Amino acid sequence: MTIKPPKIVVIGAGSAIFGLGALSTLMQYPAMKGTELALCDINAEGLEVIHKLADKMNQSWDAGMTITSSTERRNLLPDADFVIVSIQVGQREDVWERDWRIPLKHGVRQPYAENGGPGSFSHMARNLPLIIDIARDMEDLCPDAYYLNLVNPLIRLTTAVHKYTNIKVVGLCHQLLWGIAMAGTILADRWDIEIPEHFHVHTDAQNMANFIPVAREAVKHLDVKAAGINHFSWVYDIRDKQTGEDLYPELRDKWLNHYRKDFEPLSREIFEIYGLMPTAGDSHMCEYLPLVTDPITKPWEKYDLKLQSWEGNRARRAYREKLARDIVSGAVDVDEL
Repeated sequence: MTIKPPKIVVIGAGSAIFGLGALSTLMQYPAMKGTELALCDINAEGLEVIHKLADKMNQSWDAGMTITSSTERRNLLPDADFVIVSIQVGQREDVWERDWRIPLKHGVRQPYAENGGPGSFSHMARNLPLIIDIARDMEDLCPDAYYLNLVNPLIRLTTAVHKYTNIKVVGLCHQLLWGIAMAGTILADRWDIEIPEHFHVHTDAQNMANFIPVAREAVKHLDVKAAGINHFSWVYDIRDKQTGEDLYPELRDKWLNHYRKDFEPLSREIFEIYGLMPTAGDSHMCEYLPLVTDPITKPWEKYDLKLQSWEGNRARRAYREKLARDIVSGAVDVDEL
């Protein structure tokens, strides 16, 4: 029996941050060869660049995909097997900054304003109507497809699709990689992983140049299993990928007794209290802990909880947009992705 290659619709494909990463991953994964890939974005100019980039990847990496695109998602949804959704209502950095600054005027100093607190509510309320509208279109045009949601606040939005529509939905996040990077940092001597001075895993455009190499090396060596909710999950098993050795005792001893106390200090303290290592890093995990907003004790100072660099993210977005255009024009090799 011949198995038909899947049809994957990517809504929000024109994003310079998400689009480039998602496409390069799909194109280079052997099991995806022959897939029908449909790209959707309301930004026609950005979508055109990403479509041309996808064509170039497809040819260069022999992915064997059939690629289409449209600014109208209903043109692409019929017969879809999977619908990947990565959208944002409003300019991401602009609305995120407002989600942080407006509560601050009323005495609420949030640690991050993305997935917890009043900023998270605003974030959810902006995106929810579109998230549900996409699911309604799927009910009409591809009712058996899986809705793969990558939009934050992930738990609230994924729950809404599950509760209020008939569509099968899964929330996806790559946050486990941050936990792997933290464990790889603590255990770096085992595999001679080079750790930059004062290294941390804060999700910030300016830190990505340090974070990505460490994470890539750690993934080669660590088999990590975790459970929980998005940005609030816990490692329950960690082993050497080659030997199967249980690394939890060594990780626990080194981090709690023999490593820098300024390395993700909130995660370290939570690890010490509860006995399991949190995976998300301080800046993400803290959103689930009301104690970090206390205006008297100011725990953001004690734990050095960092905000997003909105200007840094804008600069990273501009860089990624230029990279996409340069690859399409031939000025940069596609393998640079």
